[in-house]
Amino acid sequence: MSTVKQTESKLAILSLLFAASMWGFIWYPMRLFEQAGMSVIWVTLVMYFTAAVASLPVFLKQRYHWKQIPADLLWLALAAGMTNLAFLVALNEGQVMRVMLLFYLSPLWSVILGRWWLGEKLSLAAIAMFLLAMGGTILMLWRPEVGFPWPHGLADWLALFASMCFAVNNVLSRKLASVPMALKTTIVLWGVVAVSIVVLLLQQASLPVVDVTVWLSAVFIGGGIIIAMTVAVLYGLARMPVYLAAVIMLFELIVAAISSALLTTEIMTLPEWLGGALIFAAAFGIARVEKHNR
Repeated sequence: MSTVKQTESKLAILSLLFAASMWGFIWYPMRLFEQAGMSVIWVTLVMYFTAAVASLPVFLKQRYHWKQIPADLLWLALAAGMTNLAFLVALNEGQVMRVMLLFYLSPLWSVILGRWWLGEKLSLAAIAMFLLAMGGTILMLWRPEVGFPWPHGLADWLALFASMCFAVNNVLSRKLASVPMALKTTIVLWGVVAVSIVVLLLQQASLPVVDVTVWLSAVFIGGGIIIAMTVAVLYGLARMPVYLAAVIMLFELIVAAISSALLTTEIMTLPEWLGGALIFAAAFGIARVEKHNR
């Protein structure tokens, strides 16, 4: 491997680790905004609107692509919008690690949707990983006093909903493989904006009465961190296999575990940790399965 290729590979890994770290820590500023009087939905709207406006040049430059397949891009925008909003609200409402781990069921849903929607082969290894993840989910959701392992509370439901929407997002991204990644990312940003606006209208939410610094902070995160995370993921995905990128992005869980342990009083039970470990192992296993299927 040439020196240039080695440098690009290292930068790609660092880019993905940066993005994973930011996603693993995103819950903390969301809670600070909530404490300051701005709801997660409003923060999400401001952040993603800032990033989406910055992405307009990309959208206009490559507009000839979306004219060919508007329906699929609209579905992608909807799926991505629901994914991001549900995930961020779940992180604010629930236990950080529990939400993160339930969300990481998304690779398993992606495999199932890929089989049903795109006709992709479902190997025995993929089936084994699915069963492993389901076992982990049962352990995490199990409550002896309640009985049947079912989501408990809004955060659990939103985390599972976000994981399923993210799977739809992933499968649509595969289906739209001919569309440049930068254009799909622009569509995703505007999808989050649109879904946030709809939810706020349904809630009949009034404009937050907060200090101007709170608004500026949301703009800064959107114009700085969200864009930086997006660019980092695009750079990493363009320079390494998808399966390897998926494994590296699992670093998000490590960052979430450390940050939540240091900054909150949340404590996960032993069954929850065991269930989470199974989900983590299944997500890692699916990434390896993807490697051998390519």
